[in-house]
Amino acid sequence: MTESADVRQGNLDLLILKALSLEPMHGWGISQRLQQLSDDVLQIPQGSLYPALQRLERRGLVVATWEQSDNNRRARYYRLTADGRKRLATERTEWLRYVNAVHLILQAR
Repeated sequence: MTESADVRQGNLDLLILKALSLEPMHGWGISQRLQQLSDDVLQIPQGSLYPALQRLERRGLVVATWEQSDNNRRARYYRLTADGRKRLATERTEWLRYVNAVHLILQAR
């Protein structure tokens, strides 16, 4: 595996939704949380993160508001909508089913 694992678009959307299910965050906070939760395996570049956040916002899965960050700077904070929570639940179930299927195949003798 490379030093920083690549994350595909659909997977990135799922990971962002999961991060935002924990608490509202600004973009940099989301990338840091994902890096932390993945034990530094996933490092999401800004060039991937912000287009994904815009895509999720256009789809009505997240909303963004301007707020003061911990260091007194203005930042866009993202939070899940009700539709975002539903999508997260659906995507999570589908992802776990897929991972289980791959696991079964890799364990075959």
